[in-house]
Amino acid sequence: WEHREDVWEKVKEEIRELEVEVKTNSPHIEEEFGDVLFSMINYARFLNINPEDALERTNKKFISRFQYLENKAAELGKPLMDMTLAEMDVFWNEAKKM
Repeated sequence: WEHREDVWEKVKEEIRELEVEVKTNSPHIEEEFGDVLFSMINYARFLNINPEDALERTNKKFISRFQYLENKAAELGKPLMDMTLAEMDVFWNEAKKM
């Protein structure tokens, strides 16, 4: 039987493996990324979380924040592509506080 702590250790191991592949620009990055996702989905069981629901909630949060950012850019009359990351971060952080 798996224990919560063991599964969390597996998540961290998979993240470390992904980091190695990313640092070396390995052709196995996608595979390791998939392993991270799989291990996180497995860990969700131990937290009594439905991973699909969690991802959907995150998607909605991102969309809401991005729309806020778009609206603020429009208020300034400035296309998003012309904004610096620092300018976008200001509005993104405002959206996070809402």
